[in-house]
Amino acid sequence: MTDSGDSPEFVEISIQGASVRGFLHRSSDAGAACLVLTHGAGANCQSPLLTSLADAFWSSGVTVLRCDLPFRQARPHGPPPRGSAEKDQDGLRAAVAFMRGQSSGPMFLGGHSYGGRQASMLAAAHPGLVDGLLLLSYPLHPPKSPDEMRTKHFADLRTPAMFVHGTRDGFGSIAEMEASLKVIPERTELLPISGSGHELLSKKNRDELPRHVSQAFLSFAHHGSPAQVRQWSDAFSD
Repeated sequence: MTDSGDSPEFVEISIQGASVRGFLHRSSDAGAACLVLTHGAGANCQSPLLTSLADAFWSSGVTVLRCDLPFRQARPHGPPPRGSAEKDQDGLRAAVAFMRGQSSGPMFLGGHSYGGRQASMLAAAHPGLVDGLLLLSYPLHPPKSPDEMRTKHFADLRTPAMFVHGTRDGFGSIAEMEASLKVIPERTELLPISGSGHELLSKKNRDELPRHVSQAFLSFAHHGSPAQVRQWSDAFSD
């Protein structure tokens, strides 16, 4: 790991038998909240969406790790191969373990599209692993295949989750998202992004979207249990 001042630190380390690789935006507060962010099936942790969100959260005092999933570590291009989900979830679990060593604050996990789906599946299988989820453009179903829903684990999801979704996302409409979130037993919130497709970030909204999402998620995080509110308020204070 190298420190480059105000620039993010490059991280490449093995934890729990899985490789963690990415960039760490470190807060100066040892008790800061932490967020692990990962990418979709066709991207990596250097995507404009992840880098802009990481900067926005870091500016709010959050320590952020934007990381490559194991399938992307194995090959620089192409979608995840069949059967990679378990390894990718193991990679996210290792990333969370790494971040536990960076701060004593609350822990959040998020991802775009495929990465968010893997984050939600990991959280459903391991309640209490993280304090909240930030799910960007959750791929509710393949485009033009609304019957192939990817929500089987939603009924087991006991981690507060905020979904950020474009109103023109072909992987699921806002109405479909609203209906699907009703089966999640924990607290949820849906943040629609008007005019956005699956990528969320565009030339029109790139200046305001990262701050809008980060502020909305931090507000969502503050509305937990009384004990969580006290802990998170301390972690997010200047």
